[in-house]
Amino acid sequence: MKKTFVTVMPNHIGAFLKASRCFASIGVNITRVSYNKAVDSHMLFIDAEGTREQLETAAEKLTQIGYLQCDEDGRSVILMEFRLKDVPGSVTAVLELIYEFSFNISYISSQENGSDYQYFKMGIVAGDSDKIDSFLDAARKLCDVRVIDYNHADKIYDNSLFYIHFVNELSSLMQISADSREALLVNTNLAMQQLDESGVSPYRTFDSISRFCELLSQARGEGYVPRISEHKVTERTKIILIEPPCGSNTAIICSNGQYLFVDTGYAYCRDEMYRLFRELIPEFDSMEKKVFVTHADVDHCGLLPGFDTVYASEDTAECLRMEYENGNGYREHNPLHKPYIQICKILTSYQATDHKKVRTVGGKAGGEGALMRTGFFDFGELHFELYQGKGGHLPGESVLIDYENHVVFSGDVFINMKDMTAQQAQYNHYAPILMTSVDTDPRLCAEERRALFARLGAGTWQIFGGHGGKKTYILKAAE
Repeated sequence: MKKTFVTVMPNHIGAFLKASRCFASIGVNITRVSYNKAVDSHMLFIDAEGTREQLETAAEKLTQIGYLQCDEDGRSVILMEFRLKDVPGSVTAVLELIYEFSFNISYISSQENGSDYQYFKMGIVAGDSDKIDSFLDAARKLCDVRVIDYNHADKIYDNSLFYIHFVNELSSLMQISADSREALLVNTNLAMQQLDESGVSPYRTFDSISRFCELLSQARGEGYVPRISEHKVTERTKIILIEPPCGSNTAIICSNGQYLFVDTGYAYCRDEMYRLFRELIPEFDSMEKKVFVTHADVDHCGLLPGFDTVYASEDTAECLRMEYENGNGYREHNPLHKPYIQICKILTSYQATDHKKVRTVGGKAGGEGALMRTGFFDFGELHFELYQGKGGHLPGESVLIDYENHVVFSGDVFINMKDMTAQQAQYNHYAPILMTSVDTDPRLCAEERRALFARLGAGTWQIFGGHGGKKTYILKAAE
């Protein structure tokens, strides 16, 4: 078994040596360590591997030596914000009050903002809730006070306030359950560590995660305003393209009175998407819901659990099966991509779909070339040839080409970067930072993209990529 210990490392010489000896004494192997004093002066992350009994013993020993705080500690960290006049000595009265109540300060942050006031953030270590209430009553007689965060776990995290507060802010924006917060904290640290080793500043990592989360939060409810367009194919066939502010496009093929979805977007905006589907398709609730998923990325598969039939390549079907059985998907096999994907799954409330509803189409990709034909797929008036790349973006990636009607669904093998809204472009800015690249193999993905366009014959093509608007591609016949 593997476990991540989120510990508080005492600030003295030989502190980590003591923890290491603790693990070694019971035969537990340390597989990852992360500590960055510039980010958080005390928080130490340790990934360990051993039996269930060994890991339980490790937790007991770490508690005994003060690395894991006991629930009976009885103290909490409260993060407060004091609105003070921007004049000399304004904070002194607050500090005197803190001293009067015998509270310790674990964190202070303040800077001028061009107004007549400064906002002092202070982390205060306290144990008695009645005493805290009395302090707040007294403090509010001096200035405006806002409680930003309260550590309800009744644990003292010493100077580890940064990580705790950071994760709590993300959780508040996206309504993340308490059970998911530790996983979010661990993966935030893992992303920071891996990117730091790649030369990315920790603060850029935290800022990118924070801004990514803010964009998700803003793009729901009344903020969910997708760009919707309708494209004629034949007299009895049209394609409705839904481009959300964040996440992948969803296309709806309407042909001969039947409907097929291509990709589904994020899970967190499920309610907004379903309201839109009902507006576009009055019989949506009663009809059989079918979807073709181009590849198994989180932002393409969020609504799959709500569909009756999911069409996918063999490799994509295998990825969905692994996720449903609580394993890692293809993205998570890449150490550089795994933390971002885990964060993304938590923030967007991703749930794996039952692999029993997945229907494989086409055969195994093989042979030479970056993009290989694997079979055929018909829907209504459309007759697609199926192609699969070699995993440049993600293993299992599918491309659908209808040569008769000049229609292409390219997934993320091709995305229309030149035709994105400002909000879409902003959203797509952060994944490349947090994964180092959205592609598994950028060079190979470029080859697949070239191979796609090389397969298109003369005529006017409608290309529906995974992100961005429809691309009209005109290829003149050779003279």
